[in-house]
Amino acid sequence: MNEPWYPARAVVDLDAVRSNVRVLRDAAPGAAVMAVVKADAYGHGLLPVAHAALAAGATWLGVAQPSEALALRAAGITARTFTWLYAPGAPLAELVAADVDVSVHAPWAVEEVAAAARATGRRARVHLKVDTGLGRSGILPEHLPEVLARLVALQADGLLELVGVWSHLAFADEPEHPTVRGQADVFDRAVDLAERAGAHLEVRHLANSAATLTTPRVHHELVRPGLAVYGLSPVPQLGGPEAYGLRPAMTLEARLATVKAVPAGQGVSYGHAYRTTQPTLLGDVPLGYADGIPRHASGTQDVPGAPLRVGAGPAARTLHVTGRVCMDQLMVDLGPDATERAGDTVTLFGDGATGVPTAQDWADACGTISYEITTRLGARVPRVHLHAEETPA
Repeated sequence: MNEPWYPARAVVDLDAVRSNVRVLRDAAPGAAVMAVVKADAYGHGLLPVAHAALAAGATWLGVAQPSEALALRAAGITARTFTWLYAPGAPLAELVAADVDVSVHAPWAVEEVAAAARATGRRARVHLKVDTGLGRSGILPEHLPEVLARLVALQADGLLELVGVWSHLAFADEPEHPTVRGQADVFDRAVDLAERAGAHLEVRHLANSAATLTTPRVHHELVRPGLAVYGLSPVPQLGGPEAYGLRPAMTLEARLATVKAVPAGQGVSYGHAYRTTQPTLLGDVPLGYADGIPRHASGTQDVPGAPLRVGAGPAARTLHVTGRVCMDQLMVDLGPDATERAGDTVTLFGDGATGVPTAQDWADACGTISYEITTRLGARVPRVHLHAEETPA
């Protein structure tokens, strides 16, 4: 059955994903790479990206939700997979039965994983999450002795194997921030405590994309890059993707639905936050906030909206979102001498090396981060994966 027709698409270059994974392997030569493919691979497509990352040398996959881990297994992916975010009552028995590594981040989680192991008759592989200073989930250092004692006892009973200790950095995107060193020190003490309690750890993991690229001290045996897998810079204030050898994988494009002439003084979109200052041509781009386009990308009379590349080739122009972003569409003032027609391509973001705006440009225009720009892209926008044939199933 053919996919439903849609006037926009997100083109994902899996060659870029593979290239980025190789860059990350080179950045942490002493560590294995866990490609983080949570949130539908940051909007890029869970299964195609997972296959591409593994083909390029990632040996682990990381996902937040149990359902994501089970989807990987249902697709026949047997690579080592780690999941970490769940509440009481999660399908932990299914995860244990599917040979998925599971985080334990609270005392109740330890008990529920142990119960899942009893129910399945299989030993669970667990990674102890330590709150080293981020202030999210994880065991606080002062509670580690009692939690470790329970984990080691359950390990002695054959119910689980404590294979890893992990944490997450609060300021990884600011490598010189004092909390990076501080959290690394807390992490090292937690690892030492675990080993003295009787744990025989296989992996320690603390480094996300930013730390993988900038902070070798925290690479340990395993790094967990997410954003950089997709070719976006996790430290844009230090350098864009090209500074780290990364290639943005996603290009979001649409086709102009309408081009029409309007007079000077024409209000554009809801609330008329923008009015034309001269007779001009307006273009209607069929993407809106129902597709994940941020309403903060809107443009006003005084502040241009997020950038767009209109057309292709030497005649292409960079313009800006005009007026308020709507549920299904946004507008662009093409100017009085525009030659574009309905059906012409508009690129919202992609690889800046090709002259189009970037996800970071959109993040800057919307007051957010590039992670959000790709991840929030709606399901009704088709993903078109290039070079998938080079990735083994």
